[in-house]
Amino acid sequence: MDTSEFNGKVAVVTGAARGIGKAVADALAKSGATVAAVDIAFASEGKNQFMVDVVDSAAVNKTISAVEHQLGEIDYLVNVAGILRMGSLLECSDDDWQRTFAVNTTGAFNLCRAVGRRMLLRKRGAIVVVSSNAASIPRIGMGAYAASKAATSHMLKCLGLELAQANIRCNIVAPGSTDTDMQRQLWVDASGAEKVIAGSLENYRLGIPLQRIATPENIASVVLFLLSSNAAHITLESILVDGGATLGC
Repeated sequence: MDTSEFNGKVAVVTGAARGIGKAVADALAKSGATVAAVDIAFASEGKNQFMVDVVDSAAVNKTISAVEHQLGEIDYLVNVAGILRMGSLLECSDDDWQRTFAVNTTGAFNLCRAVGRRMLLRKRGAIVVVSSNAASIPRIGMGAYAASKAATSHMLKCLGLELAQANIRCNIVAPGSTDTDMQRQLWVDASGAEKVIAGSLENYRLGIPLQRIATPENIASVVLFLLSSNAAHITLESILVDGGATLGC
């Protein structure tokens, strides 16, 4: 894919300190975009970093204003920030449920609203939310996470419908198991990746037909496609990037 169209454009990427968010930010930067890297904290100092808790709508609005003041009008928004708290729904604490939705759903909404309002005035832009294949497939021990991702995905489709007449596209990338810190927290030993690939019938997981776990870069490449003019007639779409783990469901 020719990525020269990103040269000189401004992109906001949340969850940019690590994992998929960092891979997206790096890919956009390598393609010539000016990237505003947004996260709650960064391990080291870097260029155009903006520290904010996406749950705080006032702080998000202030951050987006600062991005446009310092870097220019925002052309792209990629929401990656998210958390995973495992456990049975019947044992889920109020804090786990509320914080999961606060970050994964309300956080994405806060960014989409703040940036979407500006894009609407200019009648241009593209938004991608990184959701999860768990948004469409039930998962044992991941009820709060799956529910929050389902809500976020549907929120973005509704937003995409509102913004379509302004030529602003809103799409979703739904990864499966990806080699990130979030994924590795689920592994109890060195065979964690092999177990994920093999699946677990007692937990109703089919495994991964492609026999490998995704890299963050695999996800980032799909994000860039959806932001690009190659996807000019794609909106309200969700693309699974899970190696076939959910059989396209």
